[in-house]
Amino acid sequence: MPSYPRDEMEEMVERWLAANRSAEEERDWRPLADLYTEDATYGWNLGPKEEFMVVGRDQIREIALGLEMVGLEHWTYPYETLLIDERKAQVIGLWRQVADATRADGSPYEVVGIGGSWFRYAGNFQWSWQRDFFDFGNVVALFVEMIQDGTLSEGMTRRMEGMAGGMPPGHFRLGEAPVGLWGVP
Repeated sequence: MPSYPRDEMEEMVERWLAANRSAEEERDWRPLADLYTEDATYGWNLGPKEEFMVVGRDQIREIALGLEMVGLEHWTYPYETLLIDERKAQVIGLWRQVADATRADGSPYEVVGIGGSWFRYAGNFQWSWQRDFFDFGNVVALFVEMIQDGTLSEGMTRRMEGMAGGMPPGHFRLGEAPVGLWGVP
């Protein structure tokens, strides 16, 4: 497992954070794909029966950062902290998921709990591997609350209605994805 200079990895993290801020402002997450290697993998778990996995920069751009973000264009994902291990070439970032809508009392709709991303750095200011983690049950609970309050975006509502027809691209039954969640190159 290669290691990298601490200052290089810190610069990668700063580039990542700046690109995330830009994506939030532009409401388009797809440009983040330029910060991944051509053969990078990106996935997350969706409960006891389903997982998400894409392989390669193009799938990351079009599916993970494109299709999966439909309806979430106005959300923000502020990073609360990042931990860098230059010897293992890994970064863990802990973030929140905050909707653009607010409740009647003025508080923002936000997924309860801690969300995060675990990255493997490949040099050349690119990630080769990313796994996200979050409390899927709390995500569902928030979406149900927003549906009941009439505040879920039209894009997310259409996306959820479209999911009733089967698994969208990148979604797999647990254990059937092209790369396992723990599969590290």
